[in-house]
Amino acid sequence: MKRSDFHNNSGERKNVGKRRYITGFDGLRVMALLGVIFYHLMPYTVPGGYLGVPIFFAVSGYLITDIFIQEWDRNGKIKLGSFYLRRLRRLYPTLIVVLITSTAYMTVFAQNLLSHIRNIIWTNLTFVYNWWLVGNGQSYFDRYNGESPFTHLWYLSVLAQYYFIWPIILIVLLKVYNDHRTQVAGVLFSLSIISTMLMAILYSPDNVNRVYYGTDTRVAPFLIGAALAFVWPSTRLTRNLKLKTNIIANTLGLLILVAMGISFFNMPGTTATPYYGGIFIFSLISVLMVAIIAHPSFIWDRALTNPVFKWLGSRSYGIYMYQLPVMIFYEQKVTNIAAHPVINTIAPLIIILLISELSFRFIEVPLAKFDYRNTFRAIGAIFNPKSGLGWRRYLAIPVILVTAVAIYGAATAPEKVAQKTDGLQTKLAKNSKATDKKNAEALKKQKAAKKAASESSSAKNVKLNKKEEAIAKKYNLTPQEFKFASTVPITGVGDSVLEDTATDLQEVFQTAYMSAKVGRQVGEAQGVITSLKSQGNLSDNVLINLGANGPVTMDHVKGIEKAVGSKRHIFWVNVHVPTQTWESSVNKTLAEAAKKYKNFTVIDWYTPSKNQPGWFYTDHVHPNPDGSIQYASIAVKQIVKTLDKQK
Repeated sequence: MKRSDFHNNSGERKNVGKRRYITGFDGLRVMALLGVIFYHLMPYTVPGGYLGVPIFFAVSGYLITDIFIQEWDRNGKIKLGSFYLRRLRRLYPTLIVVLITSTAYMTVFAQNLLSHIRNIIWTNLTFVYNWWLVGNGQSYFDRYNGESPFTHLWYLSVLAQYYFIWPIILIVLLKVYNDHRTQVAGVLFSLSIISTMLMAILYSPDNVNRVYYGTDTRVAPFLIGAALAFVWPSTRLTRNLKLKTNIIANTLGLLILVAMGISFFNMPGTTATPYYGGIFIFSLISVLMVAIIAHPSFIWDRALTNPVFKWLGSRSYGIYMYQLPVMIFYEQKVTNIAAHPVINTIAPLIIILLISELSFRFIEVPLAKFDYRNTFRAIGAIFNPKSGLGWRRYLAIPVILVTAVAIYGAATAPEKVAQKTDGLQTKLAKNSKATDKKNAEALKKQKAAKKAASESSSAKNVKLNKKEEAIAKKYNLTPQEFKFASTVPITGVGDSVLEDTATDLQEVFQTAYMSAKVGRQVGEAQGVITSLKSQGNLSDNVLINLGANGPVTMDHVKGIEKAVGSKRHIFWVNVHVPTQTWESSVNKTLAEAAKKYKNFTVIDWYTPSKNQPGWFYTDHVHPNPDGSIQYASIAVKQIVKTLDKQK
């Protein structure tokens, strides 16, 4: 086993010279890994799970640089060729297996996920997938916009780029600053600040991909970790420190772990905070934790070491690689996840761990030891009955079949596969443009509409023209309901479900202003409402459709209530998300809020829609055209009924 392996194949690294394997890094890696996995499994229960990646980068930057410095000190050079070969031997086998098996599965069971599959394969094999995602991929935080089972592989491309570029830069730095190595740390830290500033400059709420996937904007934690290796080399750390120093460092370690945990739950990647310094600050505290764990005198090396962490740490690479395909494929097959949230949280985790263990035993370890100079000889032995392989020769049959299916799928799939969602993405894009146009008109009409609404609500004999009659019939509304609704000022705040239904709502609520965004979290709503309010664009009635993307807590409701104010009325549509574990908890929270706040009304979308599969696209969350009409009808009737009682 080579010392430079970041995802090592055993829980312990053998001592080489004075070098000590830092077992506590398994614990830090496991923390990062769990954050990432639970972000994908329950994306907004752990909204900051994506922060596991900076931890990986920080640990990798420190370990790789520390090893290179030792090699330079021993030999006066760094053997780039052997390092690159070790990296390829480590990264490629599992990557290729993930690409082949996932593509084969999609070819047979999920053809709608095969979009851009050829580009995805070649960019991953050349480790430039992250840059392809910048211009072609969906947002890492979008769970309902054609999520790819390969999106998480952006991390591997960035890491590989670091691995292959960093040693060359390091050699130059060591030659220039060999006698003043602390200056190298200063240079690297300065570069990390430049990377952070570049992230802030390039960040745009409408295009997070550039800063999230870009190598240049994500290099900060790696550089800070590398800088640490120059001022905190593992071979010079001693156990003989004063008790006071140990107490201070151990206490600091505890505080840092708490801060990291808080960040995991309170810094979602869909807000601006991470990109305006949040990721940089998190990277700094992560590197501080790396420094504390690396020191043999402090307790954290031992505290974060146990058999479970050792097992998970040794398999962390496989777990990371297989987790997203398993989760996405599982969600496609088990559509009623909300009915058994606990079981449907545990089941994919077990599958991931099982596949990772099999991969570790039969792919990662054997291929790490395999002499690739004997590749053709090994292939020949498979087809030679006298080779001594015996029954094991037949294991090549399923491998060949799966590979053939993957090649067929990749070769024949169109560049952009028609989605089984029957046009959901097209509808969202179309609705977004239509809503923007209507929003501009709505703001002008709302003031005049307030007076008209008061008059129409008391009218008993309402006459509609032919166009109005057609709209009222379409949404199953009485003339009074339609006339009243057409003049009610409404401000909508929501996610992709609201964007999906916005044009239907605005056909009835003709002065409605809709602020809808794909992937929006409930935690963003308070800021959106405050902004609309400060601009004078928040009407007396606020329609909220949030909760499809993650849990809603009473703290969320309290913050939104405060932003809206007690003089306005909140209408919150409860959720139909059978594919997610939080469906029942969201609806329960909203029901409790309706009892607590007088200006809070729940529009019950869940009950009438739960047994109506014909109302939804195949993601079982977004209403199709028929479902959108039902959604709008239910919302209009509840809003009109509530407001009419207040007269």
